[in-house]
Amino acid sequence: MSLSQDRKKALKTIGHKLNPIVTVADKGLSENVLLEIDRALEDHELIKIKYTVGDRDLKKELIKQTEKASRSVLIQSIGNIGLFFRPAKEPDPKKSNLSY
Repeated sequence: MSLSQDRKKALKTIGHKLNPIVTVADKGLSENVLLEIDRALEDHELIKIKYTVGDRDLKKELIKQTEKASRSVLIQSIGNIGLFFRPAKEPDPKKSNLSY
C-alpha cells in the first residue's frame, strides 16, 4: 500500500497527539505482541509503537518486521517511536484515531 505525501502529512498531524499503545522490548516481536499490534491497528487504524531495544540497527529491523507482519505502513519513525497506519476492514468511528 502506498500513500501520497499529502495523506502521510495528514496522518503525521493526527499521530502527533497520540501516545504509544504497544511496546516492543528485548524479546522482540513475539506472537502476543503481534496479536496486540494487529488488534490495535484494527481498532484505531493509526497507532504509535515504542521500541525499547538498545541497538539502533535492531530497532530498524524490528520496525521493518512490524510493518511486514502487520501489513501496515510506517508513516514516521522518530527516536524510539514508530507511527503505523493500516485501514480497518470495518472502521469503528468510536475507536478510530481518524475522523469519519
